[in-house]
Amino acid sequence: MRKELTIAELESERTELLPTRETLTFNNNWASIVASNSSMALNAASLFSAANSAAVQTITVSQG
Repeated sequence: MRKELTIAELESERTELLPTRETLTFNNNWASIVASNSSMALNAASLFSAANSAAVQTITVSQG
């Protein structure tokens, strides 16, 4: 069950900025993500037939 906040409680809240992330900026850390989804089915000009399809998913992650 949620407790309702009063105006005084909201006014007493404070925020603080986080320190900068020099380790990510100067060491050139990065990640490259590539995702691919593909599927194909063909059911053309045939009576009472069913088309089946298998989906393929590929995800590649490179980090430097």
